[in-house]
Amino acid sequence: MADSRHVIDVTTETFEQDVIERSAEVPVVVDFWAEWCGPCRQLAPLLENLAEEQAGRFVLAKVNIEAEQQLAAAFRVQSIPHVIALRDKQLVDQFMG
Repeated sequence: MADSRHVIDVTTETFEQDVIERSAEVPVVVDFWAEWCGPCRQLAPLLENLAEEQAGRFVLAKVNIEAEQQLAAAFRVQSIPHVIALRDKQLVDQFMG
């Protein structure tokens, strides 16, 4: 479901604009995940459905840690799923596992 209006795939190259800058306008929830992660596969549809149901109250940005290792390292992702929330360009909350 990624790349809808409310659910997007994010890369190192697009993170600044798609997450940091966008969080000044609307909260952004970032889901760090990997294909091999069972809990990630369970959480992803819940987050994606919530983002669509809320229709613009927040944006879900998905980061594949296998492809975007620099982003995972920058946010010190040590276990997944790892979810962070940004508002006004600031980290406001997070949970992992």
